[in-house]
Amino acid sequence: MEIERRWLVNGWPELEHTAVVYMDQGYFAVRPAVRVRREAAAGCPCRYVVCFKGKGGLVREEIELPVTEAQYQALAGMLTAPMIQKEQRRYSLPGGLTLEVNQVDRDRDTGFFYAEVEFPHEEAARAWRPPAELADYLSQETTGQPGESMAAYWARTR
Repeated sequence: MEIERRWLVNGWPELEHTAVVYMDQGYFAVRPAVRVRREAAAGCPCRYVVCFKGKGGLVREEIELPVTEAQYQALAGMLTAPMIQKEQRRYSLPGGLTLEVNQVDRDRDTGFFYAEVEFPHEEAARAWRPPAELADYLSQETTGQPGESMAAYWARTR
């Protein structure tokens, strides 16, 4: 189960990040979403996953299955469009939460930034308010809005 809130944002926040992850991801289907992804963080081995995401907004089913690099390469080769490129920076938040800010397709006209915070349960997600220093930055919430998922972005741009 995935419980997260999302926002469109302008650039990186003025905070010290704790990690940077580079991702390539592509979709086989968008409803429900079926994607393949490679994640590379400095000093860590690459992670390769196939992910299935159910419909929903704040709360939705998500199943991630690890695959080998060879399986990832074979799956990526089956895609009919170029992969989405993402740079994700992670920031620690009070209460043990993490703000993940993603720059999507930096070198394309369609590129944009979005942020998300994952929560342990729905009540925590609904009750959470951004810290004062992020209130303006996280002012354009898109949680649950049609057309605002990465799968929808794939469908629009690929």
